[in-house]
Amino acid sequence: MNILLIQREGTDLHHTLFASETSRLALRFYHPKKMPCGVKISVASLGSALSLTSEMRWYLRRYVRETLFEIEQGTFCTQALAQDIYYERTVIPGKPWVFRRIYGFSLGKLARQLVMSPGSTAPDYAADLAGTDTTIEVWCTEDEVEDIGEPIPLEDAGEIPGAGDNPEP
Repeated sequence: MNILLIQREGTDLHHTLFASETSRLALRFYHPKKMPCGVKISVASLGSALSLTSEMRWYLRRYVRETLFEIEQGTFCTQALAQDIYYERTVIPGKPWVFRRIYGFSLGKLARQLVMSPGSTAPDYAADLAGTDTTIEVWCTEDEVEDIGEPIPLEDAGEIPGAGDNPEP
């Protein structure tokens, strides 16, 4: 199991974590690897991953954009879903997972984040993720995805361009 810490813009997370004695002590039994997007930490289990992120909560809130847990090779989950799986035991992850996002990285930075439709796969979003060099699938809770639905044509939504220019009495 791995933890992926996506760093905030303008932060060198690996350097920041090792510049502090407190975080160095928390990480002393792990070997964090510097990644273009942040830091990857290998741990034994989901429980140990949640324990480590809890211990490093102050650093994560300050320097990390998002904390992800790799539940299987190439598939990550959010911290909220990981907590539901481990602490609440209300969720049993399995394929197909309905609530998913896809993250596109460009030059090590999170460039795009899209909600995936049920039944879709990563290649279905190739056009939307053009210009990104790496993508990952992220499973999340129902509360973490937005139901964006189908786009509504402007005419159907009552928002015809120029219609507000000359309102009728």
